[in-house]
Amino acid sequence: MSQEATVYVVDDDPAVRDSVSALVNSAGLRVQTFSSAEAFLADYKPERPGCLVTDLRMLGMSGLDLLETLAKSESPLPAILISAYADVPAAVRAMEAGAVTLLEKPCRNDQLVQAIHKALERDAAQRATRTLQQDIKRRLATLTPEEYEVMQRMVAGKLNKVIANELLISLRTVETRRHKVLEKMKADSLAELVRMVVEVEA
Repeated sequence: MSQEATVYVVDDDPAVRDSVSALVNSAGLRVQTFSSAEAFLADYKPERPGCLVTDLRMLGMSGLDLLETLAKSESPLPAILISAYADVPAAVRAMEAGAVTLLEKPCRNDQLVQAIHKALERDAAQRATRTLQQDIKRRLATLTPEEYEVMQRMVAGKLNKVIANELLISLRTVETRRHKVLEKMKADSLAELVRMVVEVEA
């Protein structure tokens, strides 16, 4: 988990912001508070790791609307929604938007801290996956069109002679391109290459 991770607390109730902020600080985590979803969105940078703790109902944009807005971005932020007015439809929308959990007010301190740790772990895992996918895509971009054609058939499990027949090239050319594909993709084996391609297509 990144040491720079921040717990963003968004609530229009100053008392709630202060109490959650104090709780997060006591857990040894960095915290930043906002009085509205709009204020948070104006300040938030997707590259910053962390998680969101917000009320379901607020003046202006609701916590649920905020979560759905973040879900559409390239770096959705794991969120914990808190509400005294939670209902089943709201819970379903929250889960569909990627909420870690929906807690009812008043929630226990240990319950909230546990949910925050879970959200931060999810954020770290999601960021690691995105970094890996970006790295694989950069490697794929270094392949020539001819090498990419061979790679597609390699991943499909086709033998070199079959690839040669399909592409109307010599077996030696297939072997050369196959070697270049593994080299450029930094894959030690065909199995590793397959895992890379599956990773970016997932």
